[in-house]
Amino acid sequence: MTFLNSVLHPPSYGWKDESGNLYMPRPGQILKEFFSRLNVFKDKKNWLSFMSWVMVLMLAPFLVLFLFKYFTYKLLIIAFVYSMIVMGTHGTIWHHRYCTHGAYKFSNNFWRFFTQNLTLKIIPEEIYAISHHVHHALSDTPGDPYNANGGFLYCFLADVNHQPIARNMIEKDYAKCVKLMRHTGVKTNTYIQYQKWGTLADPARTIISVLLNWTFWFAALYFFGGIGLACAVFGSAGVWAVGVRTFNYEGHGKGEDKRRDGVDFNRNDMSINQVWPGLVAGEWHNNHHLFPNSARSGFKPFQIDMAWYYIKFMSRIGAVKSYNDSKQQFYQQYYKAPVCVLQKQDAPLYTEKQSC
Repeated sequence: MTFLNSVLHPPSYGWKDESGNLYMPRPGQILKEFFSRLNVFKDKKNWLSFMSWVMVLMLAPFLVLFLFKYFTYKLLIIAFVYSMIVMGTHGTIWHHRYCTHGAYKFSNNFWRFFTQNLTLKIIPEEIYAISHHVHHALSDTPGDPYNANGGFLYCFLADVNHQPIARNMIEKDYAKCVKLMRHTGVKTNTYIQYQKWGTLADPARTIISVLLNWTFWFAALYFFGGIGLACAVFGSAGVWAVGVRTFNYEGHGKGEDKRRDGVDFNRNDMSINQVWPGLVAGEWHNNHHLFPNSARSGFKPFQIDMAWYYIKFMSRIGAVKSYNDSKQQFYQQYYKAPVCVLQKQDAPLYTEKQSC
């Protein structure tokens, strides 16, 4: 906990107020912090946050071209499916369940690389994974990088204001950060390089990997469907990149207690299970907070979990060698199936424990 309390670069307004409660910055303070941390001319250590938002802006022209030049209803459906389902599910598979929680293990590096690059690279692994460890340790308390109690902007701009790693770590703590990222395959800086760039990731390697990823996917999409398909997919990826920044605000009740009995069993924080994120991305968030290291979070029969289906399929073909599945534990500890009253022909009523 001492490490996770100090692993992130704190905002200028701090995590806590004088009473030790969450400091509630005004919108002006949040925006000032946001633009200050994007300023690479002021501090080159801002490069990763700057790059993260530059990628979003670079996708905007593709969206404009799709909407005003290449628009068709067929491409609109493709764009919707790609942004809502493909990008969302991949984020759960790669960034959430693998990079952060290590809920499953690949058989070899090829399948890890394959899964990493299934979609456009937009969110740097470092920004997501390290801060998400902190989110689970300090959920809905001061220090949680996307604490819903701080309001919409507090969460929406968290990737710049609250999620980058600390820039003054001692070598021992930096080594712990490297260890958290080692399984992802991301080539990390030495401690000397970290002191120069303020990040785990190397700028040149990161930029080149994104350029290669985008080039491959643009060429593939152009080959199969022309410039219209490429613009639709790239533009919709930009929509997802903006929309995903709203998730944790919504997924933690917008700062209110919206947990429901019989639906949200984890009561250690304000996370809730939402139908839409669950269906399109396998993100049954309260279930996930209950068993964060599980490769499956859709435990009930109606809780579709496409991220889990991918992991299970990869296991069947030998690409994934092991995974954690907490479904049985969930049913044993938290969810008791209702008792059904059944009747056999010419027999009295009897009860049988099964799912109704």
